[in-house]
Amino acid sequence: MTSKSLSDKKPIGVIGAGNFGSVVANLLSRQHSVLLYARDEQVVKRILETHENRGYKMNSRVTPTNDLKYLAENCDIIFPIVPSAHFRSMMQKLSAHLHPYHILIHGTKGLDITLPEGKTIETVNTLNRSQVKTISEVIREESVVVRVGCLAGPNLSKELAERHPAATVIASPFNEVVSLGKKLLRSDKFQVYGNSDLIGVELAGVLKNIIAIASGALSGMGYGENAKGLLISRGAVEMIHVGKALGGNVKAFLGLAGIGDLVTTSNSTLSRNFQVGYKLAKGQTLQEIITGMDEVAEGVNTVRIIKKCADHYKLRAPITNMLYKVLFEDLTVEQALTYLMRYPLNVDIDFLD
Repeated sequence: MTSKSLSDKKPIGVIGAGNFGSVVANLLSRQHSVLLYARDEQVVKRILETHENRGYKMNSRVTPTNDLKYLAENCDIIFPIVPSAHFRSMMQKLSAHLHPYHILIHGTKGLDITLPEGKTIETVNTLNRSQVKTISEVIREESVVVRVGCLAGPNLSKELAERHPAATVIASPFNEVVSLGKKLLRSDKFQVYGNSDLIGVELAGVLKNIIAIASGALSGMGYGENAKGLLISRGAVEMIHVGKALGGNVKAFLGLAGIGDLVTTSNSTLSRNFQVGYKLAKGQTLQEIITGMDEVAEGVNTVRIIKKCADHYKLRAPITNMLYKVLFEDLTVEQALTYLMRYPLNVDIDFLD
C-alpha cells in the first residue's frame, strides 16, 4: 500500500480550504497533484480563475473541488482540515465514499462532544470522556477507515507559506501512516517527526489553545516576559494533568506538539487564540471578537469543554477555570489574573511524581 500510494501518482486529498488547509495543500503539491475540497462553489471558482486563496498563491498542481465523492474516489490519502464543530457532519457526508484502504491524517485542533437529547453545551454541568471525542475518534466512529493519524505542532500558516524553517508531528499508532506523512510533507525547510501516541498528541494540540488565549490576555494587559514565562510553565503542567485524565501520555505533552506548539502560539500575534485573549484584555466582548474573525479560534470552545471535563474529574485546572469565567461569566481579565497570582501551589513540577 505504501509504495503503491506514493508511486502511482494518485492525487492527495485535502478537505478544507481555510488558511491551514490551503497551506498544507501547497506543501503536498511539491511532490504530488492535490485535490482541495471547499464547500463554497465561489471559493472553487476563485481558485480556478486566480490560483489564489486567502492571500496564498496556490500551486498549479492544486485542483479545487466541491465534490467529496469525487475526492474520495480519486485519493487514497486524505488530509481533513475543517473546524471541529463541523468535523462530524463532514465525516458523515464523506463516509459513504470511504473504504478500508483510505488513510486519513487530520489537522484539526479541536474536540467533538456528544450530548443527551435536548441538551446543549450551555445546559450540561459536566462532561465525561465518553461524551468528548478527539477528531481521530470521530473519524473511526463515522467511517470504515482504520489507518488514521493527525498532523500537529507549531504550524502557523503564514510562516509555513513563507517557507520559514518549521516542523510538525505526524501521530498514529500505524507506522505506515507516520512514514507516509513524513514522505509527503518533509522538505529542506520542514522537518516531520513521528509519534505513536495519537490521542496524546491530539490532546496536546487542543489544550495548548487554552493557554494561548491566556497568554494573549497577558499581552493585552501590557505585562512582560516574566509573567508569560510563569503562565506558559504553569499552563504546561495544567495541560499534562488534564491530558492524562483524558487518556494522553505525558511524553506527548513534552514534545513538539505539546511544549513546541504551546510556546509558539503563546507568543505569536499570528495565532487566532492569542488574538482572542489580547482583544478581551483590550475590552472587546467575546461576541465582537468572534464576529470580527475570518476563521474559528478553536480555543474558545475548548475552554468550555475542558472546564466541564475538569469539573467531572475533579481536576485542578485554575487557568481553564478562570478563562471560562472571563469568556462566559463576565469576570474581567484583571480579576482572573489576581486570582491566579494568589492560587496556592507548593510544588513546581508535580506530574512526574
